[in-house]
Amino acid sequence: MMKSVLVAVVAALMFVGTAHADENLFGYVRGSETLPQGSWDLYQVLTSRTDKGTGTYSALDSKTEIEYGMTNSLSLSAALFMQSVYSSGIQIDAYLPQDINQSMTPSGLEASAKYNFLSPAKDNIGFSTYLSLNHSWLDKHSGQDKDTTSMELEFIVQKYFLEGELIWVGNFGTESTYAKRYNIANLPPGFEWPTEPEMELGLNVGTGLTWRFVPKWFIGAEFLWESEYETEVGQERWSLFGGPTLHYASESWWVTLTYLPQIQGGGEMYAGQTDDNLHLIEKTKQEARLKVGFNF
Repeated sequence: MMKSVLVAVVAALMFVGTAHADENLFGYVRGSETLPQGSWDLYQVLTSRTDKGTGTYSALDSKTEIEYGMTNSLSLSAALFMQSVYSSGIQIDAYLPQDINQSMTPSGLEASAKYNFLSPAKDNIGFSTYLSLNHSWLDKHSGQDKDTTSMELEFIVQKYFLEGELIWVGNFGTESTYAKRYNIANLPPGFEWPTEPEMELGLNVGTGLTWRFVPKWFIGAEFLWESEYETEVGQERWSLFGGPTLHYASESWWVTLTYLPQIQGGGEMYAGQTDDNLHLIEKTKQEARLKVGFNF
């Protein structure tokens, strides 16, 4: 999976033509800039998630997004999600019911908006809000049928230092989710697979710092803390990821690569889990993300 991501990076650098204002300096945390009025951006995002500590697990998420600058302060987006999941030799009650080898298939849709109140280029600090609504029909962990509707609200700050050579970004967000699984035939005796509707609340805090070490190239690091709460159990899980990020930008396109291993996590663990300082039910030991953006 990592090899596929790296090959895609090389291909992007070799074959993509000649982006612009709202380039994504990080793989996971968002910047506060919006598109200029009347302009369009196309993004392709690939996320590799691997290793749950036992058996074999790898997933590849795809997000194809188009963004439009409605005004200089408001950007609107629509996205299509796809996914592939391979899981073998691992079963987790309520999450991974059986082995699966799912090829890349459509899995969800999203609509979002970002509004910029303060620009980091014009004001002392940048500030924006981000709101998204998405619906998916496949579970990203198991690949099984599951209807999920989520709304995310995020607050974004961004600061330029050293005339833009050093850039800091901070995010704080909440996510509300309604989900319903469907029955699966021939599950092992006693295996838990609840089909009652679920309500969840997620919190996330992210930050990143990047430095332009030569023209067009940025190198930095980003960190992402996530936590999820359910009505019946309270805090169900939490995790902290962090790692390096590399960004290249030309006039009309850009590419970002981030490697994000899990540093620490907690909450529910599956039976027999040996890594007791990580959360490996809904998360994996590492993620890697490739993002390519085009301006047109």
